Amino acid sequence: MKKILFIVAFLFVAGATMAQKYAFVDTEYILDNIPAYTAAQEQLDQVSTQYQNELETMHAEIEKMYNDYQSEAVLLSEDMKRKREDVIITKEKEYKTLQRQYFGPEGDLFKKREGLVKPIQDDIFSAIQDIANEGSYVVIFDKAGSMSMLYTDPKFDLSDQVLQKLGYKN
Repeated sequence: MKKILFIVAFLFVAGATMAQKYAFVDTEYILDNIPAYTAAQEQLDQVSTQYQNELETMHAEIEKMYNDYQSEAVLLSEDMKRKREDVIITKEKEYKTLQRQYFGPEGDLFKKREGLVKPIQDDIFSAIQDIANEGSYVVIFDKAGSMSMLYTDPKFDLSDQVLQKLGYKN
């Protein structure tokens, strides 16, 4: 009786497993085919370069102040040395604060990226979810993710369907 119950359970699990549908998408490919994403990336690169240039200019200014201080230190009184050191330290703190403000985890660049890219990613996720529901897929993997996929059969790639659903392909 136990053997029969085991065999029936095994067949049920095997049948349920075979009935499940799996597919994959390549979000990197999808994003590369969305003009708004490319434009957003270019805009983010420009802002990043602008911030970086501003920080490099500020850093060069601090370096010059420090080098000037080093060369003039022997001629300065203790009080003047302390004042110059305080000015340099204050400028370094401003530099680090600005660096965090621009590139930190909650910085301007992160917020700008979130504002430009997140809506596009949300649209892609919604399209994938719709396709999964319409096609009764149990799991849809992302080929572009960190998960290793050694082989993928192109007939299970839904990337073009996602682009179609978003209106970027006919």
